[in-house]
Amino acid sequence: MTVIRTDIVETPISTAALEPAVLTAECGAVVSFSGVIRDHDDGRGVSRLTYESHPLATTQIAEVAAEIADRHPAVRLSVVHRVGPLEIGDVALAAVVASAHRRDSFEACSELIDEVKARVAIWKHQYFADGADEWVGALE
Repeated sequence: MTVIRTDIVETPISTAALEPAVLTAECGAVVSFSGVIRDHDDGRGVSRLTYESHPLATTQIAEVAAEIADRHPAVRLSVVHRVGPLEIGDVALAAVVASAHRRDSFEACSELIDEVKARVAIWKHQYFADGADEWVGALE
């Protein structure tokens, strides 16, 4: 198992920035995920949003990454979540998973994203085009 980087940051993130440290000469596959802020949610226009995190979120995202790496020992991975104000098109969640074979990378990346969204204490405050707003919790 190899976790290269986990973090919660307030600055722009990208899979392109994470990939060089994850990818090695032994890796024949690299799978990346960018969670991008979209302009709608459940049929309503979204103008912007803000993510806030609990102080334990940094520890939680590291624990999730370690568990995924333990379940998929052939992979190398990094995952970073951005908090603070974000605009449409910004990346809120970036993950890169590399391995010798594609199946390991795809499966680990999918599980990683699902677990981060389910278990890391990060909340989204959405601002709608009609002036309304709502909080959406990552933990349900």
